[in-house]
Amino acid sequence: MTRRNAWAGLAVAVALSLSLTACKDTKTLQENEQLKAQVTELQKQNGQMGNDLETMTAARDALAKENAALKTEKKPNKSKRSAKKASSRRHR
Repeated sequence: MTRRNAWAGLAVAVALSLSLTACKDTKTLQENEQLKAQVTELQKQNGQMGNDLETMTAARDALAKENAALKTEKKPNKSKRSAKKASSRRHR
């Protein structure tokens, strides 16, 4: 009779451990699916940020060119004024 109880106890223990393992596997699978969804969303965001970066870089480059052109236009005006100031100082 003791052997029977020992085998029955062992069978119950094995059945419980298998059901707990199955429960853990289900939880793990659910977490895995959630993580996959999060990774997919992060990849989309990363792609969008890459596109935004390219757009901003192009805009920055265009502004830098425009800034350089404006500086070039402004230089001759500055030198004319400086020359006038220098000549007026000389005449005093």
